[in-house]
Amino acid sequence: MKFQGKHILSVSQFDREAIAKILQISAQMTPYASRKKRCHVLEGAILSNLFFEPSTRTRVSFGTAFNLLGGSVRETVGQENTSLSKGESLFDTAQVISGYSDVIAMRHPQMHSVDQFALGSTVPVINGGDGANEHPTQALLDLFTIQSEMMHFNKGLDDLNIVLMGDLKHGRTVHSLSKLLSLYDNVKITMVAPKALQMPDSIISTLSDAGHEVVLTETMEGNLYCDVIYQTRIQQERFASKDEAELYRGHFSLNKSVYQKYCQENTVIMHPLPRDSRPEANELDTDLNDLDNLAIFRQAQNGVLVRMALFALTLGVEDQITNYEKPVNWYTNKNL
Repeated sequence: MKFQGKHILSVSQFDREAIAKILQISAQMTPYASRKKRCHVLEGAILSNLFFEPSTRTRVSFGTAFNLLGGSVRETVGQENTSLSKGESLFDTAQVISGYSDVIAMRHPQMHSVDQFALGSTVPVINGGDGANEHPTQALLDLFTIQSEMMHFNKGLDDLNIVLMGDLKHGRTVHSLSKLLSLYDNVKITMVAPKALQMPDSIISTLSDAGHEVVLTETMEGNLYCDVIYQTRIQQERFASKDEAELYRGHFSLNKSVYQKYCQENTVIMHPLPRDSRPEANELDTDLNDLDNLAIFRQAQNGVLVRMALFALTLGVEDQITNYEKPVNWYTNKNL
């Protein structure tokens, strides 16, 4: 796959070779993210970070990733702060903003909206999440995290046993991750969710058609003995009402007691964050915080690496990175 100048809109764009390239470049970004070195390969380049839906990690990590490569970031947050609120189309917005930018990262609450925006853009657009549809950069950082965590146990992305748990209907992260997992060999995917929040049939079919074992269940008991548990929150913003979302909140709370009872000794716990820590939800209990296999914060940090790699690839500088290194001249404890 040729990355330079291309939009990153869906995981369906990638084959195993392209994914391997992204994960390889992501690993090469570690010295810069950990402040062992700094890089200015994108000095003078401008990222327009357009987030028309609430975000913390994705928005900040896109900006951080671009800054760590030497580029500048211009942010727009909320549709109410843009001409979209005056009736301007996504196409027109894209035409204008792409004229100010070298690359655009965008999140929008409507499915396929980023695709529509990309039609009007003259520079690469990276999808930061479009409604309940997809979240390709999250899926790539999830895959990078799984690969990194499994290396400790001499495992890879083939022959994986993974549990996806929570709101699988509305969770765009698990939609995109499932599509990527379908490219690998001999994967078992157990989907733990209420029937009303189970994975869309189209994604289940993608996995089944690729020859993978898919198990659908509404119970945690006997179904968590796996390599990786990927927990998701109830996506309240995707429900018709808060009361409807409340019907499902707290159904699949994972704590140390449940972990020790049903999981393998080395089961890795992942979550795209934010985790809902309110007592009525408590998806991942804080008593898991001291567990070595709780990977949720390493997972979040990996987002910077993967997004750095995607910027380098789409702007065609992945082979120039080491030519633009400088020493870090300020105090930091990140490289200890």
